[in-house]
Amino acid sequence: MPSVVTSAKYNIPAPELLLDVKSLRESFVQHVQHSQGKHPSAATRLDHFVSVARTARDRMFDRWTRTWHRRELQQPKVVYYLSLEFLLGRLLEDGLTNLGLLEPMRDALNGLGIDLDQVLAQEPDAGLGNGGLGRLAACFLDSMASLGIAGIGYGIRYDYGIFRQDIVGGTQTEAPDPWLQYGNPWEVARPERVYKVRFGGRVIQYTGSSGRLTHEWVDTHDVLAMAYDVPIPGYHNNVVNTLRLWSARATRDFDISSFNRGDYIKSVEEKLSTENITRVLYPNDHQPAGKELRLKQEYFLVSATLQDVLSRHLRYYPDLHNLHDQAIFQMNDTHPALAVAELMRLLVDLHGFTWDAAWSLTRRCLAYTNHTILPEALERWPVWLMERVLPRHLEIIYQINHWFLSEVRRRFPSDDQRIGRMSIIEEGAEKQVRMANLAVVGAAKVNGVSALHTQLLKERLFRDFYEFDSTKFLNETNGVTPRRWILKCNPGLAKLITSRIGDGWVTDLDQLERLIPLASEPEFQGEWQGVKRQNKERLGRLLKRQYGIDLDPSHLLDSQVKRIHEYKRQLLNILHVVALYLEYRHKPPEDTVPRTFLFAGKAAPGYDMAKRIIHLINSVAQVVNNDIHARQFLRVIFVPNYSVSLAEAIIPASDLSEQISTAGLEASGTGNMKFSMNGALTIGTLDGANVEIREAVGEENFFLFGLTAEQVIHARESGYNPQHVYYAEPVLRAAVDAVASGLFSPDDPGRFRPVTDALLYGGDTYMVLADFLGYLHCQRSVATAYQDRVGWTRRAILNVANMGRFSSDRTILGYVQDIWNVYVPPATKEGVHPLPTSQPMSSSMPPVSGQSPVSIIPSIPSTRSG
Repeated sequence: MPSVVTSAKYNIPAPELLLDVKSLRESFVQHVQHSQGKHPSAATRLDHFVSVARTARDRMFDRWTRTWHRRELQQPKVVYYLSLEFLLGRLLEDGLTNLGLLEPMRDALNGLGIDLDQVLAQEPDAGLGNGGLGRLAACFLDSMASLGIAGIGYGIRYDYGIFRQDIVGGTQTEAPDPWLQYGNPWEVARPERVYKVRFGGRVIQYTGSSGRLTHEWVDTHDVLAMAYDVPIPGYHNNVVNTLRLWSARATRDFDISSFNRGDYIKSVEEKLSTENITRVLYPNDHQPAGKELRLKQEYFLVSATLQDVLSRHLRYYPDLHNLHDQAIFQMNDTHPALAVAELMRLLVDLHGFTWDAAWSLTRRCLAYTNHTILPEALERWPVWLMERVLPRHLEIIYQINHWFLSEVRRRFPSDDQRIGRMSIIEEGAEKQVRMANLAVVGAAKVNGVSALHTQLLKERLFRDFYEFDSTKFLNETNGVTPRRWILKCNPGLAKLITSRIGDGWVTDLDQLERLIPLASEPEFQGEWQGVKRQNKERLGRLLKRQYGIDLDPSHLLDSQVKRIHEYKRQLLNILHVVALYLEYRHKPPEDTVPRTFLFAGKAAPGYDMAKRIIHLINSVAQVVNNDIHARQFLRVIFVPNYSVSLAEAIIPASDLSEQISTAGLEASGTGNMKFSMNGALTIGTLDGANVEIREAVGEENFFLFGLTAEQVIHARESGYNPQHVYYAEPVLRAAVDAVASGLFSPDDPGRFRPVTDALLYGGDTYMVLADFLGYLHCQRSVATAYQDRVGWTRRAILNVANMGRFSSDRTILGYVQDIWNVYVPPATKEGVHPLPTSQPMSSSMPPVSGQSPVSIIPSIPSTRSG
């Protein structure tokens, strides 16, 4: 690794770049000419985007390097947030907003005849995530930076993201998402930060010179992990944190001997095979090769990350015994659970810790967030696969399991069934490693992400673990950042709110409560309705331009945008649409609310039923939208290739938010929060964070239907028969029959029989039929309520006004107080902890003699409210 060159003269930082319009304009022109190598008259929109991004990045880097230097001096405890996904979306507007440069940059470009909005549209969404898990991670990074918390995100730099979704003949097709095609102006390659990640091989044991049993992992296939850093700016506080992404590199790029023999494919075979590890997010794991690749991805992330953090720690301290005072590793779901075994391997095999000392330290450094109770999401790896790919880790997992089950037996002697449930190793025809159990055993704290979800973890999924150690489990309800999900995505609403209550809400969302007295004010309601209309028109222009889709802004916009999964029940939604269509076709309504149903979301490539549901939605849309009698009242839209950028247009335009998952299966949801923050009313079940949203906004401002989680369990245990429901409800029967008979697939009448058969004869696992009638009646209540525009607007305002508790800032402060025990610096008018300019920059500031560096940080104040 290259050494750092220090010089007393060079260690004085460069002066900060100016932020005025003239300076921004000059920097932009310089980047067009000197970074892009173009005469301004020849510059393309892509050149404009890169040049604006570099102009913003230069100023961001001023704050980035000063943030780094400040923390080098202070050595605070750092949060290391490990996630397989970071769904960042576009970064330019977000960065300009947080730096306070959005309007100055707009003015700077206007002076050159350039439209900033057209420049912003050139940026692709970063292909680093898929759904709510990754977007939550991105919101958390924003909040940690905005609160001034020392936090670093760790993830993988995917070459192609998950996939680009195209709809061909109504069906989903997948294509690579080349988001890096034109480079990424935000990332900084760190070729000096490269770590060796090992796979395969075998383990040999021998007694070392000290008399200790030594394990050596040999004959491995090695991969290099190279770091790429992305700056994460806080909001108006001069703090810039880091997202570090790992990219796989071969230890040998090119086999010259194979090339000279004429075997050109073999000469680069190792390079191509190695770099597949970071090629795509979530490779299809229905095949053994896909399973192995996914396991390698997860280990690649945790191994590179832990090596990096331990290396950083040892630059300042003589050993790792105080690691828990300086680091907390937050595992975002089970994907990084191998961190438990990897940290043990590094401590025992490489740093000479005894097993007991290593285990004590490991359990103080790790925390685990669970995001699901769905069995398929609680990863299990076949023992044979783990033995082949990570043989040393399997040994460590067996040893952890032996120690843990010995503790369980002491507490619960002769309870073999409990032992079997709590074991990290699942016995059976094919032994499996239960990654969720490993994460629970190895973590200091385990948190759910909504009150209901945490309750279900304690009472169902991890009941045995909770009874073993109840102090380990707690709740931290998810949140979203208001900077992106109001200020950026809904500028009209943000401007209206600020005009009435000031802009303090951007960093203190509880201030939205000051809107409550305005909820019934006619003038404010009129302006509110005007903003909603403008947002619909903006969305309509986008859909027309990109997809040729027409959107009528006078319609009630009813949106369900999220990953396509049976438990999220897009099928329930489209069956309701079918029922409406049959009703309208039979007798056109005289007085009803015209409605557009908007769907968007991706199905996993190997998830056949989810893909069939997408096909059904598009087939219904084809029939409904071409029916001259029905289409004036009812339209259906499926927007392809759902992304953060599309969400930022769809959510502010929506009137109704569909949060209709089967109760007990959605851990939290964050889309529900985003819609409510932007003035959409929710129709939903008592699932995930819906429970808390309904409590916050008021029962009268939430359209509730459906079985509760307890009623779902009771129905299943009591022998629920979906056919009884089908025959008892004529409207439901007609809708199901229409789908099954081929009304929406005349070219292939049996096309959707597998969908209806799963409902009628497959047990209706997700209670679609059981909840249909309640959903139908609730939707009728929606239509009635929407006709009272004054009442609807009042409800919408009250939704927004009561969303303070769902800011990710508050969620992060909960983690700080309950789990991380890190320092939150006090905010100042100028920023957080202005840089001490009297000291030169240094790459390695040693601790003060006789004093731990962390001791210069004040004790943690009580920061959590509510």
